[in-house]
Amino acid sequence: MGYTLFLTVMVAFSGAAGRVSGSTPYISAPTDTLYSIIISGGLVYDGLGNLPNRTDVGVIGDRIVRLGDLSGALAERRIEAAGLAVVPGIIDIHSHATSETIESSAIVQRPIAENYLRQGVTTAIGGQDGSSTLAVGEFLAFLDQSPAAINVGLFIGHGSVRESVMGLDDRAPTKNELAEMRALVEVAMSEGAFGLSSGLEYTPGAFARVEEIIEIARPAARYGGLYISHIRDEGAHLLDSVHEVIRVGDEAGLAVQVTHHKVIGKGRWGMTAQSLRLIEDARSRGVDVMSDQYPYTASSTGLTILVPGWAKEGGRLIERLADPDTRSRIRQDVISHINAELGGDPETIVAARCPNREEMDGLSLADILERRGLEINVPAAADVALELIEGGGCSGVFHSMSEEDVRRVMQHPFTMIASDGGVPDPGRGVPHPRNYGTFARVLGRYVRQWHVLSFEEAVRKMTSLPADRLGLSDRGRIEEGAVADISVLDPDQILDRAEFGDPHHFATGVHHVIVSGQPVLLEGEVTGLRPGKALRHRLLK
Repeated sequence: MGYTLFLTVMVAFSGAAGRVSGSTPYISAPTDTLYSIIISGGLVYDGLGNLPNRTDVGVIGDRIVRLGDLSGALAERRIEAAGLAVVPGIIDIHSHATSETIESSAIVQRPIAENYLRQGVTTAIGGQDGSSTLAVGEFLAFLDQSPAAINVGLFIGHGSVRESVMGLDDRAPTKNELAEMRALVEVAMSEGAFGLSSGLEYTPGAFARVEEIIEIARPAARYGGLYISHIRDEGAHLLDSVHEVIRVGDEAGLAVQVTHHKVIGKGRWGMTAQSLRLIEDARSRGVDVMSDQYPYTASSTGLTILVPGWAKEGGRLIERLADPDTRSRIRQDVISHINAELGGDPETIVAARCPNREEMDGLSLADILERRGLEINVPAAADVALELIEGGGCSGVFHSMSEEDVRRVMQHPFTMIASDGGVPDPGRGVPHPRNYGTFARVLGRYVRQWHVLSFEEAVRKMTSLPADRLGLSDRGRIEEGAVADISVLDPDQILDRAEFGDPHHFATGVHHVIVSGQPVLLEGEVTGLRPGKALRHRLLK
């Protein structure tokens, strides 16, 4: 897409949602400077939580070089933003846009990442929940040569590291195995990983004791990396699990993060008041702990989350299900899980994507039982769940959280917003709507409609807070010298349109998105440009 040189006079600002701190302090720019892009007349939110300024933003190359009155300046492209908010590009610190191999990663298969662009997202950080490629350097080198429309960074996954060394065994590592795992993390950090992720509710992460995590996190600590954890238990043992994350930070000496902070199980609703207090207490004694969150009352993961860890040990779940006595034990544990974590209601468990049973996509376990003319109860639901697992597996959506907890965690000053989603294949399956709506939902509903956050605070939680957490000091903010990752959106119109059961709808209200100084969304249309960068952690060894 070429640029056209033209001049225009800045249109007078016509009003936008949010409070205004006043005119910009910058003086008029020289008229002989040629800017790549000038964004004119918008209400600029710096990403730091400050009240906005009505000003122009001048970009040269991939950098913001001027804030001020640019009405008389030359520009290759001028974007009129009167009535709109100009915000830093949103950073999704917990993304599943990547997977364990380059070719299977959604960001490689769908590099335009339109679901992200239409929410104003310019950066996604993968390698989450303990699952990642071990070849971090190779993946980033691939993205150097074949970039996406957005920036991409990676964590190294503890579960993937453990499996490569120990398989799926439920045991402590030997001294040599521990050293080998530490070495793999060391290599990943040297290649640009942002830190270590864990999925302690999944196989094989669930088999690791905290002492193992601490030791494996030490190389990440030496590089100034972050430990981000899908904690061991988000239900009955939530507080013990948050304590564990804090202990890792304290003893390994690195920043830590409780990812997708929540509590599941109706009988435990409200417990986030205590888990947040644990974070505050730890911070008061010098442990750098924060959390992130998606703005929904349902989670999403594989249906095997219903199955006890012992049954998955060694990767022999299907084999164990073939034995009648063992299957009976597993079934009873699944029944107990549904009762304890999901209120004993089969309606709360929905098959999202079943590759070998697509006719099940979008149906709850109760729906499946009803269609078969069977009684809807927990034991029958457990049978259906095991059948789907045996048939090739399914991802699921689990309705088990409270709106009060969502709001409480969201309002905490050290909580950032993250999707826990990825780059879905439009029309395939019935995935969690967070893939399409997370950031637009916060701005459209929790800010504009429900007044849970101010606009500037919501923007901070999506931009500078995750940027600073990752050491990306020149992103996540609109200031002179920062990378020109910028989104221009309508605060009065931005809204998520993806719903449970009907998720494949892009968010609305984002007009323009700029990545590294190049427009990837312009006047609401995808440009096809792919200027995204492979982001590497800046080594602090």
